[in-house]
Amino acid sequence: MVHAEWSAAQPPQVGGSDRRNVISAVPSLTVAGVNLPVSDQMKVLGVILDWQLTSEKHAAAVAKSCNYHAHAVSHIRHLLTPELAQTLACSLILSRMDYCNALLYGAPIGTIQKLQRVQNNAAQIELQMPRRSHAKPRLHSLHWLPVDQRIIYKMALVTFKVQCTAMPAYLSQHSQPRNCVQNLRSSDTPLHISQFWRFSSTEACV
Repeated sequence: MVHAEWSAAQPPQVGGSDRRNVISAVPSLTVAGVNLPVSDQMKVLGVILDWQLTSEKHAAAVAKSCNYHAHAVSHIRHLLTPELAQTLACSLILSRMDYCNALLYGAPIGTIQKLQRVQNNAAQIELQMPRRSHAKPRLHSLHWLPVDQRIIYKMALVTFKVQCTAMPAYLSQHSQPRNCVQNLRSSDTPLHISQFWRFSSTEACV
């Protein structure tokens, strides 16, 4: 019923800014006699998803939360030992940046840079270095990977687990080992084939 009402409310081919206008034109949907408002974003397990399935708003929210905790740690940094300060930085800031960061794989550089500035600020506070000091030596001394490399590491770790243990099942069922028909130099490389889906503009869920 909800899908039928949604399909009837928009034209057969909608894309770009026109799709945004269609979503704005549907203020609510009726489910079991109850009107549910339509939002341009939703939060699922702490991850913010917008109508375009981009990560811009999620990265902005994570950066805001991490900056709040970094500012709080900066007030008491002079009272902490280096070990305790690094523990606080890892538990309060880096843990938030690493949570579901695999969803940021392939995100625009500007989105990644938002989180990278947060990490640079946390390293500056932890090491009590000047703000204008170079960021790479800070991260290297703390043994912190930059944000883009942390995302790649998470993807590699998940792929390794799927390849070796076939877990989690909801990922392993969509990943299959590549079988080379011809004898190529890359035939011995353990590559996987991922399935892709294309959704039509009339498909929607609530």
